[in-house]
Amino acid sequence: MYAQLVKSEASAEDPIRLAEFQARIDRGEKIEPKDWMPAGYRKTLIRQIGQHAHSEIVGQLPEGNWITRAPTLERKANLLAKVQDEAGHGLYLYCAAETLGVSRDELFEMLHNGKMKYSSIFNYPTLTWADMGAVGWLVDGAAIMNQVPLQRTSYGPYARAMVRICKEESFHQRQGYHLLLHMMKGSEAQQRMCQDALNRMWFPALMMFGPSDKDSVHSAQSMAWKIKMNTNDELRQKFVDETVRQAEFLGLQIPDDALRWNESTGHYDFSEPDWDEFHDVISGNGPCNHERLEARKSAWNDGAWVREARMAHAMKNSERRLAAAE
Repeated sequence: MYAQLVKSEASAEDPIRLAEFQARIDRGEKIEPKDWMPAGYRKTLIRQIGQHAHSEIVGQLPEGNWITRAPTLERKANLLAKVQDEAGHGLYLYCAAETLGVSRDELFEMLHNGKMKYSSIFNYPTLTWADMGAVGWLVDGAAIMNQVPLQRTSYGPYARAMVRICKEESFHQRQGYHLLLHMMKGSEAQQRMCQDALNRMWFPALMMFGPSDKDSVHSAQSMAWKIKMNTNDELRQKFVDETVRQAEFLGLQIPDDALRWNESTGHYDFSEPDWDEFHDVISGNGPCNHERLEARKSAWNDGAWVREARMAHAMKNSERRLAAAE
């Protein structure tokens, strides 16, 4: 269905229609599902929203692993609620993607066969309870930097889905920060655990914003279409500027010897992430790539009977309504 839509739109794209579409974008109008759109616009949105949805769902795995091992009942409840929120975010985003003519089955198929990715950060292990704080503080913090501007993105269903998602992600970031703040008031062993979590998560969190703008394949066109509102480097810089001060308040040390305040720019200078590692991870060679993807495939296959039962139930209800109407 999705392939047919893209093919039909590609054949109908003439310069005048493309110019009219871009004019709507430039005026700040929202594009809605029934509106005409270029095939490239639809394809880019499906790629971005699909990867975003997959990231929310796969992102439950490193956290769900700690629900039963959380140190207190309150922490268990908090983490369980957060994982439930992430499932909801995935649902909102899959629904937004479906308005573009792609089915949820097609999205999962693209994930499972490697044609669609998810955020590289979720291919790293969560080794200690402090990692749950670091994930909330750094990973959800980076997500907020990426996602708040998307509330103004040009595609209406995506922009509206982001409103609720951003509110909940902001709460998750504060929840993670509070967890680390509490641990940093504890024993030396707990403090070392927090610093170790930061050491391992820092550069993978910086990679979440994607490659440098000069190396990003999609950024220029996505910016023109207002699918993206800021460049990767702008968002990464903003994240560093805000996070350094938070780390200082926690009493933690950012693991970057090049980190220093630059008076002339009004920003922090910092080291570039290891982009070779980034590309290695998104190519499927990260520490947990195989484990995380196999968990998703297993969940999909094990849940087949539920989907089949719901379809059978829906068909029976439809038949009953039809018989009653006759």
